[in-house]
Amino acid sequence: MRLSPFLLLCITGLFAIFSSTISKSPVLPLFAAHLGADPSGVGFVAAVSAFTGVVFSIPAGILSDRFDKRKMLILSSCVFSTVPFLYLAVTQIWQLAVVRFFHGFATAIFIPVAMALVSELFHEERGEKMGWFSTATLFGRFMAPIIGGSIIGALAFNPGLAYKTVYIVCGLAGTVTFLLTIIIPQSETPQHENQAWGDTVETFRTVFSNKAILITCAVEAAILFAYGTFETFLPLYSVRNGLSPYAVGILLSAQVITLALSKPIMGRFSDRHGRRPQIFTGALIAAACIGIFSLFRSFIPLLALSIAFGFSLSIVTSASSAYVADLSSREARGSAMGLLGSIMDMGHTTGPLVSGFVAAYSGFGMAFKGASLVLAVAAFVFWMRRGIKLKSCLNKEER
Repeated sequence: MRLSPFLLLCITGLFAIFSSTISKSPVLPLFAAHLGADPSGVGFVAAVSAFTGVVFSIPAGILSDRFDKRKMLILSSCVFSTVPFLYLAVTQIWQLAVVRFFHGFATAIFIPVAMALVSELFHEERGEKMGWFSTATLFGRFMAPIIGGSIIGALAFNPGLAYKTVYIVCGLAGTVTFLLTIIIPQSETPQHENQAWGDTVETFRTVFSNKAILITCAVEAAILFAYGTFETFLPLYSVRNGLSPYAVGILLSAQVITLALSKPIMGRFSDRHGRRPQIFTGALIAAACIGIFSLFRSFIPLLALSIAFGFSLSIVTSASSAYVADLSSREARGSAMGLLGSIMDMGHTTGPLVSGFVAAYSGFGMAFKGASLVLAVAAFVFWMRRGIKLKSCLNKEER
């Protein structure tokens, strides 16, 4: 049976994000500690690949506008299929940091380029299809820690062998990603390889100067700021209040499953009913959820809040990425997705850092409330700034 290009891209995304996630969760901090890293060293190593995403997502998007997006996906899959095997030779913490830096190029290229490609394939159903693609990647993100943790648990008698086995699985998943990428059909979108670099830079400047795109990216960054606070400090908060690690795992898994299952539905809803009200409403719900986590300590209320927070994330992110695509021209869509990816990574990275300082001085409750305030402010700024009409952004867009 011949797979459609979209389904093939979704399966490729699942394996790509599975490969990326299993390289860090839960193996990375354990492997870094095994190499002798202290907590600050573990944190540094964990942040290296995120830094690559912040820096390189924008250039990756620009290059995908100039060259064929399939070529950029193949370049990304080459990293997915080769770099994981370098972990097998790591014996020093600095070596692990270097490998993490190069591994970060894979997702820095893959995610914005793949999202831009999906947005080009669909117009009327853009939100729904981008939601399905995100769901595929979320299933890869969900399965990776389970499989990685199972491997480490099964080989607990020999930690060195356990870590190597995980990275072999990571490399094999990356190899599958490469094989799937090379059979993705060539895009029918005309490329601009003969375009002067000055014109390419001007295209990106047009995106970067679009206030509506920037503010939408800022809302996405704010919700990932809140999500980074949630995933980092809810486990510590829950354990401190007497919940077991098993219960904490259920809280986090429920959030991810809710997000994965609801994204296509909410993407379709944004296609039919408009994206701006959905982004604003979802951001306010998320701000309320993260802000009142500190009011509850028992499992059932925290589970309900985790599910509600996951659903609010779905409401926002299923519409925001499609809205950025709506606001950008075809010639600049890769640049727009690269800008979105970079700003998202900034929010996801700074959330735990800033909230960590707040928690250290004022407790977890204030950290949750601070994240709530950041998200609420971003939501109201987004709503007050009406931005530009979609008609002016969608000229030259084929229907």
